[in-house]
Amino acid sequence: MTKPISRIAGSALLALGIFASMPAQAGQTLNAIKSRGQLICGVNPALPGFSAADNQGNWAGLDVDECRAVAAAILSDARKVKWVPLSVAQSFAALQSGEIDLLTRNMTWTLTRDASLGLNFTGVDFYTGQGFMVPKPKLDPKTHKMSGVNITSAKQLKGASVCVQSGTTTEENLSDYSKSSGLLLKPVVFETQEAATKAYFSGRCQAYTSDASGLAAVRDKQSANPDDQVILPELISEEPLSPVVRRGDDEFFAIVKWVGFVLIQAEQYGITQANVDEMKANSKDPAVMRILGSSDDTGKALGLDKDWAYRAIKTTGNYGEIYERNVGSKSSLNIPRGINNLSSKGGLMFAPPVR
Repeated sequence: MTKPISRIAGSALLALGIFASMPAQAGQTLNAIKSRGQLICGVNPALPGFSAADNQGNWAGLDVDECRAVAAAILSDARKVKWVPLSVAQSFAALQSGEIDLLTRNMTWTLTRDASLGLNFTGVDFYTGQGFMVPKPKLDPKTHKMSGVNITSAKQLKGASVCVQSGTTTEENLSDYSKSSGLLLKPVVFETQEAATKAYFSGRCQAYTSDASGLAAVRDKQSANPDDQVILPELISEEPLSPVVRRGDDEFFAIVKWVGFVLIQAEQYGITQANVDEMKANSKDPAVMRILGSSDDTGKALGLDKDWAYRAIKTTGNYGEIYERNVGSKSSLNIPRGINNLSSKGGLMFAPPVR
């Protein structure tokens, strides 16, 4: 017998109400993090602006701040993080085996990585694209003549040797671009980024290729004179970078995903590291009140307390603050926001609502 539509609708609404009020069950990863009192994050060993350690072992960068925000949300202390430097080749295996809880290592989100490795990408935290860097011609002090070729476009690289890190989307993109453009580029492959950049600066390759953001970091931090290097204007790929977690633990996946989202939401609503306390105490905006836990307890759905988002923002600031501090106008890299700006300001960044 068919039930009346009104009864079906009423049952559906009741079910929705029940599910909406159900707290999340703590997953294996979250339980392990709380038990050891520490979040373990896999990071790039040396990519200034994203993850790099100083001489005292203090880590900094956009990816580092993402990890610290997750630690603050879960453990109420952003300092409770163990950093594990990983090469690209090591990264996914370390996550799959449980050596790390979270991979925040400027990893490109691709179909193969997403669908076949038992992993989940949690949301884009940086949009970039692959480009090329070449040396400027130099004036020979003895002959007073310029040495080298004045390259201003990737189209001038026909037959050029290009230093590139192996096992990366960068290597694959280089091969695709070489074939599609007919430039017959000659990859010179290295296992680590450090080896690739060292070879380039020693003159072993005519060009170096990486994400445009990575090129800016390498030019700024590793070149003897940054002005001697030119980043060519062409981008040969689209690279959405994202943190990564193991598949099969939906609870931890949700936490990492929503920490990233709430940092973007905070920028959208003008919540900053400096004003978060004042806004938590005094804001009457319903969206701000939900984000900061002064009205609804959104943490219950994530297996966290109601102040999870407040702590994440208080620790790192909003997404815009993280960006500008590490790679933007307040950093030596000075990479314009561009497509990494909020959608309301012409970029691609926006997040689902906290409600």
